[in-house]
Amino acid sequence: MEQRRIVHIDMDAFYASVEQRDDPSLRGRPLAVGRGEARGVVAAASYEARRFGVRSAMPSVTAKRLCPELVFVPGRFDVYRAVSAQIHDIFSRYTPLIQPLSLDEAYLDLTDHLGAYGSATLVADRIRADIHAATGLTASAGVSYNRFLAKLASDYRKPDGLFVITPAMGPEFVAALPVDAFHGIGPATARKMRALGIETGADLRTHDIETLTRHFGKAAAFYYGISRGIDHRPVVVNRERKSLGTEQTYLQDLTAEPDAHMALTQIAAKLWGSLQRRQLQARTVTLKVKYADFRQITRARTLPAPVPSEEVLLQTGQSLMMPLFPFVPGVRLLGLTLSGFHAPAPTSSDQMELLFRDAPDPS
Repeated sequence: MEQRRIVHIDMDAFYASVEQRDDPSLRGRPLAVGRGEARGVVAAASYEARRFGVRSAMPSVTAKRLCPELVFVPGRFDVYRAVSAQIHDIFSRYTPLIQPLSLDEAYLDLTDHLGAYGSATLVADRIRADIHAATGLTASAGVSYNRFLAKLASDYRKPDGLFVITPAMGPEFVAALPVDAFHGIGPATARKMRALGIETGADLRTHDIETLTRHFGKAAAFYYGISRGIDHRPVVVNRERKSLGTEQTYLQDLTAEPDAHMALTQIAAKLWGSLQRRQLQARTVTLKVKYADFRQITRARTLPAPVPSEEVLLQTGQSLMMPLFPFVPGVRLLGLTLSGFHAPAPTSSDQMELLFRDAPDPS
């Protein structure tokens, strides 16, 4: 079997770097994309901010406490999507086998697409140079023989770095890593592993598949493989979107029913617009409610046919929300998600082209 040549490209502090590119006064300063208010959350942090411990998904008040000089700027997601489109267009010059993970990262399979370069490492370096020339931004790249190791490699020399993990290096590279650093092992699983005495890849490797299955179920085979540098997952082109959602965190808790209905109306309008732009249809509506005490619940309903209109989307969301009144304590976040997708039948060749062009949208 031919050895795969997989590249993982990851933009460096993408949202923050776009803001610093577009506003020279922000360069070199600790920067957070997000809202600096009491209920705000950091969406992204510049490397200057990360030195103080500021991270994405961190409450803004915590970030400010860690870094009093932190500058907050609102997100401009239309700009980030436009830059992302430039980056993904560059990827497509080198291979059709692209799996977007988000606006700012993707896997590329170069196994049969090395062209005149003859080396995945050279292609990865060329892609990084093209991205910088087109956008003024830097990207890091990881090159390896599977997806798991390519993603680890792209983190290894950030920012603006390139690192290669060869087949000879793979097993020992993984052995030395703490399990917390493994992509695919989250904090809860890492805690469970540590309770079993599994601190590193080498520790994980000492457990047979039967033992891992007892503790980790279906994920055991994946953990068994990656502890040995093995990952057979292919790069998946045009991944099918599983869900599409919109949510909003509020500066003041929602307690009154009319306020909650107005908030949900705004969320439904935004979500319906996103659905229409992607030319998708969905049958399942899910309501997300996060209370002031951070308790979170979801309620879902699957309709017999795709949601036909914004009005029906709102009505379904409201019917899921009504049994939850009164809101005690108040609600700090509301959200709606659509799932159970299928694409509507195209009415022309132009629609068909648009549908498939939008399918891998990583937003």
